[in-house]
Amino acid sequence: MTTEQAVPASTGSFPSRYREAEARGARLGRPLKVMGRVSGVDEALMERIGRAFGERDELGARLADAIRMRASDPGRVSMAQLRTALECGIDAVPDPPPALADFFAAVMDTPDWVDWDLLDEGAKVSRRLGQNAADVLTQLSLIGGYRFGGPSDLLVATGGLVGDSTRRRLGETQKWTVELSRPQSLRPPVGGGPGGEAWRLTVHVRAMHALVNAAFEPRWDAARWGLPINMADQASTLFLFDGVLIIGCRGLGVRVTGRESRALMHLWKYVGWLLGVDAEFLVDDEWERHRQSYHVLLAQADISEAGPRLAQAILEAQKGRRYAGWPGWLQGVRARFERERLLSMLTVFLGPASMRELGLPLRPPWAHAYVLALNTWRYRVLARTSWGRERLLAWGDRVSQRILDSHFDDEEAKVGELPV
Repeated sequence: MTTEQAVPASTGSFPSRYREAEARGARLGRPLKVMGRVSGVDEALMERIGRAFGERDELGARLADAIRMRASDPGRVSMAQLRTALECGIDAVPDPPPALADFFAAVMDTPDWVDWDLLDEGAKVSRRLGQNAADVLTQLSLIGGYRFGGPSDLLVATGGLVGDSTRRRLGETQKWTVELSRPQSLRPPVGGGPGGEAWRLTVHVRAMHALVNAAFEPRWDAARWGLPINMADQASTLFLFDGVLIIGCRGLGVRVTGRESRALMHLWKYVGWLLGVDAEFLVDDEWERHRQSYHVLLAQADISEAGPRLAQAILEAQKGRRYAGWPGWLQGVRARFERERLLSMLTVFLGPASMRELGLPLRPPWAHAYVLALNTWRYRVLARTSWGRERLLAWGDRVSQRILDSHFDDEEAKVGELPV
C-alpha cells in the first residue's frame, strides 16, 4: 500500500520572485534545453511551479508544530522521542504522540512503485561516479544554485554555509550522499528495528527542513520568496541531485547509459518521496526531469546578495580541509591546488558571466582537460568490463572517504543536529 501525499497548504498567490528574471533563466538554461531535449515552455507546468512556491510538506509541518508545543500540551513530541524513533524505530517510543506516529507510519509505508533492485543499481552507479559526482554536486548543483535568490537567502538567514561552519556543512551533505550510495542503506525499518543509515539520515533531513520552516515562517517574506522551504525549492533541489548530476557528469566525459540514468533517477525518486516532495515532481525519466528543471529555471528570481557570499565562503573553506597522507608543510599546497581546481571547473560549468556575478575569479579550463582525459579511460574503456566496473566502485569508495576525511578531519562525520 502507498501513502497519499498530504494536500499542501498554500499562501494563495505567486510570490514576486516568480518568473522575475525569466530571460536570464532562459539564457542560463540554454545548454540544459539543448542537451535535455526540451522543446518549449509548458505554461501549465509553469503555473504548477508557481503554486508550489506557496506549498510545504504538511506531514512534516504537523510534526514540527507538535515539537514546538509547550511541554504540558497534549500531543507534544519531544526531541528525545524524535531522536529515539530515528535511531531505533517508532516501536521504541512508548505511546508515541499522534504527530510522531503519523509521520513515521507515512515514511515507513514504502510506495508500490519502488524497485529495490533498480534502486540498488542506482546506488552502485552513484559510487562509480566517484570524484565526478562530488565535483558536479559542489560546483554545478550547489554553487550554481547560488545564482538565484530565495534558497540562498534562507541559507544565510539560518547560518548555513557561511563563516566557520562552511567546511562542516559541506561535509554533512557529502556524508548524506555517500550513505545514499551504500548497499541497501535506504531500506526502511523492518520488524521493529531501525532502518538503514541512508533512510534514517533522509528522514532526519525531512524533519530538519520542517523545523526550519516552522521557525522562519512567521518572519519570512513570503510575498517575495514564497514559504521558507517550499515545494518548488524542494523539487528544484531534488533536480540538482538527479538530473543535473547526470548531465554534469556527461559534461565531464562520463559515459552514463540509459539503464544507469534510470537507476540513478529511481534512487532519487525514492529519496524525494522520503523528503516529502510532491508526487508531481517525482519522475524516473531523465528527459522529463530535464524538462521540469528548465521550467524551474524560468520561474526563478535574479541573483541576490546572498549568492556571492555563499559561493565565496565555499572557496574560502578549501583552506580548512585536511588531506590524509600529506605532511603538514604540504597541506597548504594541496589546499591551493584544490582552490584553483575548483575555480577552473567552475569557470567552465557556470561561464564567465555567472563567475563575475558570484564575485569569483576566472581560471583557464585546465582542470576540465585532465578530468575529461581520465574519464575517457575510466568510463569508455575500463567500465566496459566487469573487472573495470569493480575497480571503479573501489575507486569511488576511496574518493568518497577521502573527501569525508578532508571535511571532518578528527570530528565525527555526521549530518547536522536537529534544530531546537
